[in-house]
Amino acid sequence: MGFLGPEEWQAVALSLKVSLWATLASLPLGILVAHALARWRFPGRQVLNGLVHLPLILPPVVTGYLLLIAFGRRGPFGAFLEETFGIVLAFRWTGAALAAAIMAFPLMVRAIRLSIEAVDPKLEQAAATLGASRPWVFLTVTLPLILPGILAGAILAFAKAMGEFGATITFVSNIPGQTQTVPSAIYAFLQVPGGEGAAMRLVMVSIALALGALLLSEWISTRVARRIAGR
Repeated sequence: MGFLGPEEWQAVALSLKVSLWATLASLPLGILVAHALARWRFPGRQVLNGLVHLPLILPPVVTGYLLLIAFGRRGPFGAFLEETFGIVLAFRWTGAALAAAIMAFPLMVRAIRLSIEAVDPKLEQAAATLGASRPWVFLTVTLPLILPGILAGAILAFAKAMGEFGATITFVSNIPGQTQTVPSAIYAFLQVPGGEGAAMRLVMVSIALALGALLLSEWISTRVARRIAGR
């Protein structure tokens, strides 16, 4: 099997699956929220901004516990999803994706919001004076200009989701093959004698993925800055 054993590969594959779904599923909402915070003025804007960034401040275990209350099989949202659509999140990989998406959401929104704020509003106003609707202005003017920012935000969110631990283990536990992601596997390996080697290999994989994501995000941010500066 090479560098990683079967159980370690299983944790890496599940982490990639969870992180990918967490990023893709939250991206449309992330763009909408970032656009609202950057361009719209409405009552409760600061409250929304606080709620978006709350997972950065709260202990991850608190976030996981709140998810368990809300999306557990007896929780209001969890019971509704199971009875209506047959979807169960608690102690499933889908729940791990939900926890990872919530913990990564602030980083995604922040990166996209900065890219929107860097776009000259006069470009959007010029399109609007020609009769274009707000959605059309966003699709034809704003969206092409912020695509690198969206990509950078998605990469940061993916990297954050790969490292998510506290909320995930509280909400979906640590079940090998089902909810055991890389951080959970590292924790589990460190609890058994002789597991240090496997834990170290997963640590190296985590560092490589996180470093790669940061370098790629930095490269994209640099290109965005040059593009905006017209260089």
